[in-house]
Amino acid sequence: MIKVFNHWFHRKTLAQVAVDLMFPVACVILAAMWIGHGAPLALERVAFYAVIFALTMIVLNAWLGIYQRVHSRTREETQARAVLSLYLAIPLAYVVFSLLSVAEVDRSFMLLSGLAAIFATLVRRVHLAHSRSSSLLSHRVLVFGVGEEAENVGRVLRKSDPDIQIVGFYPSGSDMEVVVPSQVILSQDRSLSDTAHALRVDEIIVAVRERRGGALPLRELLDCKLSGVRVLDLASYFERALGQIRLDSLRVGWLIFGDGFRQSWRRTSIKRLFDVVVASSLLLLAMPVMLLAAILIVLEDGFSVFYRQERVGLEGRLFRIIKFRSMRNDAESDGKPRWAMVDDDRVTRVGRILRKLRIDELPQLYNVLTGDMSLVGPRPERPYFVDQLTRDIPFFAVRHSVKPGLTGWAQVSYHYGSTIDDAVQKLQYDLYYVKNHSLFLDVVILFETIGVVLTGKGAR
Repeated sequence: MIKVFNHWFHRKTLAQVAVDLMFPVACVILAAMWIGHGAPLALERVAFYAVIFALTMIVLNAWLGIYQRVHSRTREETQARAVLSLYLAIPLAYVVFSLLSVAEVDRSFMLLSGLAAIFATLVRRVHLAHSRSSSLLSHRVLVFGVGEEAENVGRVLRKSDPDIQIVGFYPSGSDMEVVVPSQVILSQDRSLSDTAHALRVDEIIVAVRERRGGALPLRELLDCKLSGVRVLDLASYFERALGQIRLDSLRVGWLIFGDGFRQSWRRTSIKRLFDVVVASSLLLLAMPVMLLAAILIVLEDGFSVFYRQERVGLEGRLFRIIKFRSMRNDAESDGKPRWAMVDDDRVTRVGRILRKLRIDELPQLYNVLTGDMSLVGPRPERPYFVDQLTRDIPFFAVRHSVKPGLTGWAQVSYHYGSTIDDAVQKLQYDLYYVKNHSLFLDVVILFETIGVVLTGKGAR
C-alpha cells in the first residue's frame, strides 16, 4: 500500500494506472515517428493529445470499475465492462485525434494505434482480474496470534487482497482460545524474528487482544522492524487495506495518540471555499434537471415538491435538510421514524427514478451553501436514530466532529444500509474519513460518486 495525501492506494492499482497512461502515449508517439520516416515532427503536440486521450480513458475505466482489485464479478461481467470501455474509446479517440493539427502524420493511423493500445491494456486487465498473482508479486504476511482476532484477520486478508500470501499464524501465548486451524499454526521452536526471516516475511500483523504483562515479544518485534519487516497492529492494518477503521480492533488510546483526527483553520477554510465554489457551479448546472424533477413530482403526487427533515450535524447541532420528496405524502403518517428500505413501497414511481439517479439529493446543495453541510462527509442521520446508534455503537459520536456531507467515503465504499449492522459497517468507513480527511480525499470521493451514480450502485 502507498499513502498519497493521507489516503492509501494499493501499489498494484497505481502501477496499472501508470501503465494505462504510458502505453497508449508511447504507441501513438512511435506510430507518428514511424509514419514521419524520420522527418522532424511536433512530437510534443502529438504527445499532448495522446496524454489527453489516455487520461480520459483512465477516468472512464475507473468509473466502470476496471481498476477494482477485489470484486465479485464473473469473467463475463468483467469482459462486458472492457467491451463497453472499448466502445467508448472509439468516439473519444476520433474526437481527440481529429483535433491534432500535424500535417506530416496520418491521424487515422495514430487513432488506430491508440485504440490498439487500449485494446491490449483491457485484455491484460481482464486477464489479471481473474488470475492469481505470481509468486514474485505476492506479499508474504505472518499473523501473530491464533485467537479470534487472528482468525478474523486471516479471513479478511484472503477476501480483500488476492496478492496476499499468509505464511502462517504464530502463537502469542496470551490467546485464551485457539481458533485458527492447527495446520496453519507455526511452531514456536524458533523465535518470532528467526521465523520471520526464515519464511521471508514482508509484514507481521499483531492480532492479539491481551497485550499486558509481557504478552507481546516487543524485542523480537523490534528486531523484525529494524530488519525491514513491517509490523502493524489490527487497527492500522484494516485502515490501510480496507479503508476503514474497524470497531472490533479499535482502542481509545489508538485514537488519542495516533496520527489523524486533526482539525485546523487552514483545512476548514480550504474545504469551505471548495464547497462554495463547487456547490454553486453544480447548482447552476443542475437547475434544468431540478426544475423537471419538481414538475414530475407535482404531476404524480401533488405538492409539496421538497422534503425537509431535522438531522444531526457538526458537533451534534440540529439543522433541517432539504431534498426532493421521493415518498408519498403519508409515508410516515403514524409519526414513527423508519429506515428507508431497498424497494421501499412508500417510494413513488418518480421518486424511484430520482433516487436511482441521486437527483433527490440535489437540493442539499443549498444546505452546503448555507454551511450546514459539506460536499463530502458522513451522511447526516435523524436525531431519533442518532440517539439509538450512539447508545448501541461505540465511537458513533466521533463522526459528528466534521460536517455531514452530500456524499461520503461510506457511500462510495458500502452498499445502501437500513439496519444497525449496516450502520456499524458504514461508521467504520466514516471513521476512516474523519481520521484522514483532506481536499485530495474529497476529490477522490466526488470522483467515485460519479461512478456510483452512473452504475446505480446502492440505489434504494
